[in-house]
Amino acid sequence: MFWVIGITALATTLTLVLLQNFSTSGEVVDRKIEHRYAVSDPQFRREMSVMLGPAIVHGNQVTALQNGDEIFPAMLLAIRSAQTSITFETFIYWSGEIGAEFSQALSERARAGVQVSVIIDWVGSAKMDQSLLDSMQAAGVQLHRYRPLRWYNLGRMNNRTHRKLLVVDGRIGFTGGVGIADQWTGDGGDPEQWRDTHFRVEGPVVAQLQAAFNDNWIKSTGEVRNGPSYFPALQEEGEIDAHVFIASPSGGSESMHLMYLLAIAAAEATIDLAASYFVPDKLLLDALVAARGRDVRVRILLPGPHIDALTVKIASKADWGELLRAGVEIHVYQPTMLHTKLLVIDTEFVSVGSTNFDMRSLRLNDEASLNIYNGAFAREMTDVFEADLLAAERYSLERWNTRPLREKLSEKLLLPIKSQL
Repeated sequence: MFWVIGITALATTLTLVLLQNFSTSGEVVDRKIEHRYAVSDPQFRREMSVMLGPAIVHGNQVTALQNGDEIFPAMLLAIRSAQTSITFETFIYWSGEIGAEFSQALSERARAGVQVSVIIDWVGSAKMDQSLLDSMQAAGVQLHRYRPLRWYNLGRMNNRTHRKLLVVDGRIGFTGGVGIADQWTGDGGDPEQWRDTHFRVEGPVVAQLQAAFNDNWIKSTGEVRNGPSYFPALQEEGEIDAHVFIASPSGGSESMHLMYLLAIAAAEATIDLAASYFVPDKLLLDALVAARGRDVRVRILLPGPHIDALTVKIASKADWGELLRAGVEIHVYQPTMLHTKLLVIDTEFVSVGSTNFDMRSLRLNDEASLNIYNGAFAREMTDVFEADLLAAERYSLERWNTRPLREKLSEKLLLPIKSQL
């Protein structure tokens, strides 16, 4: 009898622990945000700074890098030029040619006396050979895998770091969508080479990228990366206003959700959104529909026939009807997997980083976003978005209405776990 009670208690405890993986802490926005001002209004900047975290800082230079052919050489050049410190955090790090090249570059700098600190997500690095980890640690790289499977952290197993951050000497930063895997190499021209964008950053906002890395370094090690090697005095490098903010289920998980809601509510002319995983909640859907009600042109670019998460593709399509009926344009990218995360509003405001337009990113993952307030850069990113549209097909309401019955049934079956996809 006692063993039955014991097993029942153990099973109940395990169930409760596992259920913690699907909950978030903190306040949750559950009401529509009204249109009160434009993104060009100083009030928009004031509220984005106060409600989302660090203040917007002036004097930055942001360079958009397209696909692996531009992204990886720039990142590796920065790593190989490091003199004092490298901090690097990523979700995906797999074995392969590019993984080995990054490992060698990081190891060489560590052997040269540079302080190299690396956080790799435990789940995201599942396809990484132990030999790569061992070789980096043997070279002096201080490397930690984020939240490895342990009995004491089962309640947090679903909460991963999805951030993509690289900071060299506290002066040059990178963020965006790219992971360290061979899928991201090349020019994005065929199904074996994913389409993505990453961003090289210089100026005062790099300190905020470094602080974002420090957030999870402290969680992982209890140590603080500080001093002039990590936070040197930074001079103005350009004319761009920007700030970096982070989200995590352990604190501030709602900031990404709020950012998207505030930005969409402020739109007056255009919203261009490229999203590799598009599974928004009802508030975000309503915000996009409301924007159309203000005669805002809304264009959404999503993966087409090539996507690495079929369940996301199925769950996403269930919401397309409401958007299409409101006049939202949906375009599906044809050549390869579209992994870009890009939001451009009114050719004034740009948001990039690791955050996907889905509830996993907005509520469960650790994420970091770079918001840019600059008309010239916004126009540049609009040009990039429109170039990608040329390789996409527009998806019609008629096509959605006549999609196969098996797709409709699959959408309903996935509805209960939509927030976990």
